[in-house]
Amino acid sequence: MTDSTTQASPGAVVTDPGAWSDPTRIEGALAELRRDEPVSWVESPGYTPFWLVTRHADVVAVERDAALFTNQPRVLLQTADQDAARARGPLRSLVDMDGPDHRLHRDVTADWFKPRNLRSIEDAVRAEASRTVDQLIESGPEVDFAEATLQFPLRVILSLLGLPSEDYAWMLQKTQEVFGATDPDLQEERDLAVAYQRTFREVLEYFTKLTVSRQANPTDDLASVIANADIGEAERLSYYGLIATAGHDTTSYSIAGGMLALLQNPDQLAHLRTDPELLPQAVEEMLRWTTPVRGFMRNAQRQTELNGVTIQAGDALLLSFLSANRDEAVFDDPQRFDITRTPNRQLSFGFGPHTCLGANLARMEMKLLFAELLSRVDDLELAGDPSWAEAVIVGGVKRLPIRFNIRRSA
Repeated sequence: MTDSTTQASPGAVVTDPGAWSDPTRIEGALAELRRDEPVSWVESPGYTPFWLVTRHADVVAVERDAALFTNQPRVLLQTADQDAARARGPLRSLVDMDGPDHRLHRDVTADWFKPRNLRSIEDAVRAEASRTVDQLIESGPEVDFAEATLQFPLRVILSLLGLPSEDYAWMLQKTQEVFGATDPDLQEERDLAVAYQRTFREVLEYFTKLTVSRQANPTDDLASVIANADIGEAERLSYYGLIATAGHDTTSYSIAGGMLALLQNPDQLAHLRTDPELLPQAVEEMLRWTTPVRGFMRNAQRQTELNGVTIQAGDALLLSFLSANRDEAVFDDPQRFDITRTPNRQLSFGFGPHTCLGANLARMEMKLLFAELLSRVDDLELAGDPSWAEAVIVGGVKRLPIRFNIRRSA
């Protein structure tokens, strides 16, 4: 572990929350690393050293070999103290698991997120999208788009779980405390260890009560599936929390960042209005562009080599999804936002056996929300400067002032 006197290495930029609030700074630093040192050793005060992997091909190679590069023991970019606290914690979520355990627990809910099941809830998701646009229009003609759409994916995922609507605001707060802990606008408690402990304790109590309720009186919701699955109690409680939190925060950042990209590239917005059939491709480009999950850690189980660099057994590697999504070797002119980009090998959902469980749901939510919005409003433009979350794990555009006019009927 490094101490407070250690000189940070160039790759340590990824551990600086402030850097993530400045896209030009973070993307510039990652571009230099891709060019000069694509697998670089990172030492940053307060963090246990790790390798930073910045090229698309290397990220895919690591993700593909889940036996060699495991999720345990480090899966998130956290301080050494937070790593130790997580290791001591009683909970173990799907993102912490490897091998047969991971497959077993993923299978508990996998069917719920397959396209055929999602088609059965498409009308409900469309209704939530319409409700969100209703509220945005009522608040206009100037609104913070990020705030106005923040609860849309939350309402979708919590309705799948079967949670009461009066609990939605509380769950949003808990999510922001987990993923936005380093952002001063999203976290009141400045002692991050205390903040994590408090939040997880509160969420644990909530889902313990939910489990008891659904085991006694199962319904047809996702919470009942988890409550009655043949898995351990700690894993069960972690499952709820993972779906309720990760199931919406990443999507809300993709929506806000996707809107900003359209506003900053009016030719692309005009193209999408002219040809709405491009929306699925546009969503893929929004996902590439925003990359709300900064990256995950993987851990080498034996000595190996990656892009000419020797990785020792026990070394941790941080896979930079954002850098991979800007890789010049894979994407033609990667700094151009292009809704017609094809193929689009974006890695915002990861790759391989740990690909995001809710990827198809996120795509559906984004497609339905933008379809609803663009059919009902015109003259979209920025009404102020956007701002980005200071967060090293999950983040994106947190403030997006826009103005618009209601579309007149033909």
